[in-house]
Amino acid sequence: MTASVQKVAVLGAGSWGTAFAKIVADTAAEQQTSVETVLWGRNPQSMQQCQQTRVNEKYFPGIVLPEKLQFTADLQEALSGADIVVLAIPAQSLRAQLEVAIPLSEPHAVFVSLAKGLEQGTRLRMSEVIADVLSKVHPQLSESETQSRIAVLSGPNLAKEIVAEQPTASVIAAHTDEIAQAIAKVCASSYFRPYTGTDIVGVEIGGLVKNVIALCVGMCDGLGYGDNSKASVMTRGLAEITRLALALGGEPATMSGLAGMGDLVATCSSPLSRNHTAGRHLAAGVSSRELGTVMTQTAESVKTAPVVVELASQHGIEMPICEAVTAVLADQLNIKDLAPQLLGRSLKNENSTRSL
Repeated sequence: MTASVQKVAVLGAGSWGTAFAKIVADTAAEQQTSVETVLWGRNPQSMQQCQQTRVNEKYFPGIVLPEKLQFTADLQEALSGADIVVLAIPAQSLRAQLEVAIPLSEPHAVFVSLAKGLEQGTRLRMSEVIADVLSKVHPQLSESETQSRIAVLSGPNLAKEIVAEQPTASVIAAHTDEIAQAIAKVCASSYFRPYTGTDIVGVEIGGLVKNVIALCVGMCDGLGYGDNSKASVMTRGLAEITRLALALGGEPATMSGLAGMGDLVATCSSPLSRNHTAGRHLAAGVSSRELGTVMTQTAESVKTAPVVVELASQHGIEMPICEAVTAVLADQLNIKDLAPQLLGRSLKNENSTRSL
């Protein structure tokens, strides 16, 4: 990445992509910099409407987006000259999008993943998917050079609250803190505070596993369970997140930070959370296959949960909540038997490093 960021391209004009593009454009206006912000979406008509009205009607009707924010459905136009490419693409679509985007990107561009998921089939985190595609498109890059072009962002970031400019914080993790700091500078607005770090593994695992825990909390809500039940799931869910993160090389402190506890609390507690919402739908009798018909946005946890269980098993980590959620999604466990199954397990030490 160049010393001075001139352009940021955000790929994906859904709720989070739109919200993050707004953050970057607002930051440029507040800091009076010349940083250009472009939001790319697949639908030409939708992008043209956004450009003309400054409103993304599908996700944020009534919210006027910044004048400094540009919209396009032309991927090459979006990526041309972009020093930072922000990826607000669903986890299972990321690889295919990168295979098209990376050849069109600047040779110095840094890719920042906002997605929270594991790739089905490979069990790769999003940073690993980016690295894999980068190394195939640019085989001349060393491992260090490849890693220097990858970052991730996570935290308690409910998009609807962000576009309403309600204050929040997040964490950006990159191979070096210098890279993370450079990214942070372009999104440090009056309502969005980015912290930085180098624990990419911990930040990603915190974000993706908490979606599964939020799905379970949503089920509890839908089943009429009280705050004790939900607090128990959240707390023991954090234990599962921590065990897996540490097994993969993550840092303990990350789990008590914005990408761990912060994101977990927001996603499990808010009706704005799509994963929490999906859990409530499941409790109401909607099958996992039918969720797409009752929800307009992707609940990453539905596809991530079984992959989390596979990854945990690969590393010898027991994750009872994630396993139970996966069984419900696969119609192998009646949702009403979720609590009895978890509570009926053999008694354990609370601080066990392997199991609940």
